[in-house]
Amino acid sequence: MTGERGVEPGVEPGADLGVDLAAVVAEQPDPLLFATVSGAHLYGFPSRDSDVDVRGAHLLPVDALVGLREPDETRSRTWVRDGVEIDLVTHDLRKFVRLLLRRNGYVLEQLLSPLVAHTTPTHAELVALAPATVTSHHAHHYRGFAGTQWRLFEKTGELKPLLYTFRALLTGVRLTRGGGLCAHLPTLADDAGAPDYLPDLIAAKAEREHAAADVAPARVRDDIDRLHTALDRAQDTSPLPAAPTAHDALNDLLIRARLTR
Repeated sequence: MTGERGVEPGVEPGADLGVDLAAVVAEQPDPLLFATVSGAHLYGFPSRDSDVDVRGAHLLPVDALVGLREPDETRSRTWVRDGVEIDLVTHDLRKFVRLLLRRNGYVLEQLLSPLVAHTTPTHAELVALAPATVTSHHAHHYRGFAGTQWRLFEKTGELKPLLYTFRALLTGVRLTRGGGLCAHLPTLADDAGAPDYLPDLIAAKAEREHAAADVAPARVRDDIDRLHTALDRAQDTSPLPAAPTAHDALNDLLIRARLTR
């Protein structure tokens, strides 16, 4: 793990995932401001054959932004390293900040992931500003993500999209109630309203990435509907603001980072 970060760093993913993420960071064409692990490892239910989702923000040089050419603000690559499939996606800091201000739960989770492969002082500043980007309307993100995963579960019957559905709804309920961001399903399984069979489903997913879900469809459907209702109520009564309050501070951070690259 490199650099400093003003939050609990969690585990060092390079040691736990069987792949050298420090080398991945060093190979990037532009400086990475941070790189974290997302996906099933962040959510707490990786399988033996899960890929490693690495997410982060990079910093383009000024001359890439002031000319006639449109810059490539997102870089995406999937490959196998040391026998592990890596899925890498990073955004230029300007795009990352814009997504953060648009109430995007994906980038919020990536920024605050405790599975840190690389960090910098700019990362620490982003983390400190993150609470001022959280709004009651983040419920829309988690509602939409849960709906997409539920439809996939209905189509395939696989355990993975079902766990993603539960994870999204439980994360959304806790966040929208003002309880902070938690993307870790084993932790969320202790929250009020989480079904008591979640730990068994998590254990089953650890054995195989595309295992079928051994569940009673009617019971699961009732639990999902109940969590959707809980998310609706959490949004209606949320103590969170309706809009981010960090716009000016993030704008200043972006300018400073760009001009001192």
